Amino acid sequence: MDKDFDAWNKIKQETDKKILPEDFFFYEREIWWCSLGKNIGVEVNGKDEGFERPGIILKVFNKDMIWVLPITSSVKRSKFYHNFIFNNIEQSVMITQIRTISSKRLKRKIGTISDSDFERILAILIILVKNETPPVKAGNLGGRSH
Repeated sequence: MDKDFDAWNKIKQETDKKILPEDFFFYEREIWWCSLGKNIGVEVNGKDEGFERPGIILKVFNKDMIWVLPITSSVKRSKFYHNFIFNNIEQSVMITQIRTISSKRLKRKIGTISDSDFERILAILIILVKNETPPVKAGNLGGRSH
């Protein structure tokens, strides 16, 4: 399957030129539509014309740079995902797909994840970073199936 990098490149250039208003705020735990783009290999892609995907803001470093965790509507049962209910729909956070992004990639706020789900995600991430040796087998860590 060929990826349409040219279409994404046009959107990426527009996104890069975007000037955020002074009153543009975002916070940890919020869920936003993010322009994640068309990516390489197992890196999670955005969907549809805008190459967007919902993501949870994990960490705000400053007004320009954040960490996000992409979300999939395909519920996964794995230690590399955290399932949660949002707006009465079960979804999965792709823990291994953590991304540093520019706040220019934030499109629309969807809502805020619960404190308990956010704390669980942080705990899983810490365990993964400190202790986990991921399996070599492809497909278990998120990516192409999204």
